[in-house]
Amino acid sequence: MPIDSSIMHLVIAMASFVLSHFLMSGPFRQRLISACGAKSFLLVYSVVSLCAFGWAAVAFDRAAHTTPLWNGMHPLAWTIGSLLTITATALILPSFARNPALPGVKAAGLGTVIPSGVFVITRHPMMWGFSLWALGHMIVAPQARVIIFMGALILLGLLGSHFQDKRKLAQNTREFGPWQRNTSFWLNVRRFGNIGIVWLIAVILWFIATIIHWEAFGIPAGIWLLLGA
Repeated sequence: MPIDSSIMHLVIAMASFVLSHFLMSGPFRQRLISACGAKSFLLVYSVVSLCAFGWAAVAFDRAAHTTPLWNGMHPLAWTIGSLLTITATALILPSFARNPALPGVKAAGLGTVIPSGVFVITRHPMMWGFSLWALGHMIVAPQARVIIFMGALILLGLLGSHFQDKRKLAQNTREFGPWQRNTSFWLNVRRFGNIGIVWLIAVILWFIATIIHWEAFGIPAGIWLLLGA
């Protein structure tokens, strides 16, 4: 069975988006920094990433709608998707503070830091958050275009985090060695309670997002679908 050209276009766009990230943060990173300086490198990285993502977003919008692999509108699918989205939000919200994985954050003293808050769950809460968000969308909309787009985001988030760990450890073993030994790459679900009130905020934001989802896209999400609204 021939693959729709719009789906192939999406595959190429997402592959370009992911590969550009891996190449610029991996084998080409030092060459680009040496050639244009650290600040200019961040600008180049941002521009290339935005352009590649813009291409991918347009390709996704234009990609053909295919037959879902399962009934994504089933209450079970939406329950799982909602729980994943709430969890994703709860991980992302506190990940902007004191996160050594973010650009520009200095590593000095990191080796003596005792992990707390969201970092006792994982040292990559932002990337895990985006990955769970993407997985939730794959579950409720199991079409080819969604699986390709969201699957690529999961690959970029988790594999990119793994590569980042290796790069930062090689660059600064003194600080990142202890930090990586004291934290977990994988989610420690037994420590979810450590972020406390963030869960309530995540539920409120999820509820607001379901309203926007319905108003903007005409698709009932979360509790609205479950209540048969």
